[in-house]
Formats: sequence, C-alpha cells, structure tokens
Amino acid sequence: MVTKDITVNIEVGLCAKPASHFIRTANEFKSRVKIVVDGGKATANAKSLLSVLALGISKGDTITLIAEGDDEQAAIDKLVDQIENGFYL
Repeated sequence: MVTKDITVNIEVGLCAKPASHFIRTANEFKSRVKIVVDGGKATANAKSLLSVLALGISKGDTITLIAEGDDEQAAIDKLVDQIENGFYL
C-alpha cells in the first residue's frame, strides 16, 4: 500500500472536468485507488466520478491518495503529477 498527502492547487478543485481526468487516469491502473479527506471522515473510490464529486474537493484542500495493488506506486506518482500540474488543462 502506498499513500501520499497532497494539497489540491487546481483553481476549481476537483469539479467535473478535472475529476473526469483524474478518474480516467486512476482507471489506467489495476490497483485500487482511494481518496481520503478530512482526516478520514470521507473516503471515495478514485475510479468513480460520483464518489469523487461527492467529496467536494476545493482548491487548498489536502487529500490523501491511497493505492493498493501491483502498480500502486506508478498510480500514485501519475495522479500526484496530474494534481500538481492542474491536469495540464
């Protein structure tokens, strides 16, 4: 299992368009990927649009990404890169 805390710096947070990019990327990997917010008060499947949108992640929020599986490190690395770079939008 690999975990990584990251602060979302995307101006609009993880609203529909960035969330769809995030989910598409998460689905490239076999590993299970979760997003945890508020110190564990809310958790979402990172491969589900409705789950991710329900978290209401805004700019400045710190989230924890958790991946578990054969390609867990690659999944975390790519997702963190995309969040840090605004999904290249």
